Amino acid sequence: MFPGAVAEREAADYVIVGAPLDVSTTFQPGTRFGPDRLRQFARTFDDYDPHTDAHFSSLDVHDHGDVHAWDNAAEYLDYLEGVVTDVEWDDAVPLLLGGEHTVTIAAIRALDPDVFVCLDAHLDLREAYDGNELSHSTVAQHALDVADEAIILGARTGSEDEWQRAREDDVTIVPPEDVDGWIPPESLAREDVYLSVDIDAADPAYAPGTGTLEPFGVTSREMRDVVRTIAPHSVGFDVVEVNDRDDGQAATLGAKLLREFVFAHATQ
Repeated sequence: MFPGAVAEREAADYVIVGAPLDVSTTFQPGTRFGPDRLRQFARTFDDYDPHTDAHFSSLDVHDHGDVHAWDNAAEYLDYLEGVVTDVEWDDAVPLLLGGEHTVTIAAIRALDPDVFVCLDAHLDLREAYDGNELSHSTVAQHALDVADEAIILGARTGSEDEWQRAREDDVTIVPPEDVDGWIPPESLAREDVYLSVDIDAADPAYAPGTGTLEPFGVTSREMRDVVRTIAPHSVGFDVVEVNDRDDGQAATLGAKLLREFVFAHATQ
C-alpha cells in the first residue's frame, strides 16, 4: 500500500492504481518494478505537508493495488481502461503508477480530457516504433487521438518527423530551459486536463532510474512547480517510467510528485 493511502474504496476521492507494464522498453527495462518502488520509497515521507497545511492520510486516498500486466499490450490497455473508468464512475481521481508510459493511453481513453499535459524528455509523437503502434514512444500521439491539445514540458529529443509533428497547432513544446516560471494559458483553467509525469523529464542527475536517460533536463523543483500548477485542473494523473536501476532517486521523486498532486488538487 502507498503510505497514507488509508481510505476505503467507497469513501475515496483518489484511487492509486499500479500498472506495471514493461513490454516495449527500448533500452533499460525494469518499469515492472516501478509501482512497488514508488510505494517503498514513499515510506520515509512525513504525513504532514506544510505547504498546504494538510495530512496525506486525511485526503481520502485509496490504493487499489497493481493491475497485473501481461505481454499483450492492447489487451492490457483495454483492461486497464476499464479499471480507470470504474474509478471515474466512483467520482474519484485515478492516480496511475507505471509501468512504462504506454499505460497512460488507457487513462486518456477512459477520462477523455481536453488537454494532455506531460512532463517528458521525449516527444513521444511517433506513429510507431519498430513497427509497434503501442510503444512507449507513441503516447503523445495516442493522446491526441482523444485530447484536443498536447503540452509537453521538458522535451529535448525526438525524431525529425516528431519535431515536424510538434510544429502543428495542437502541440506545444516547452523546452527544459523554459519550464522554470512557465505560466499555462488561461484557457487551461476551463478545460479537463490529464497530467502525466514521465520521470525521465528530470535530468538524470535527479532520477537515473529510468529506461531512456536524456541529459540537460528539468530539475526536481521545477517538476514540483508544474505539478502544483496543473493539479487543480486535472481529472487524472500518473507517474511512469520508474525502474529499479538506481538507489531510489527516481522512485523518491515520483512518489513525492504524486503526493504534491494530491495535496494541490485536494486543497485547491
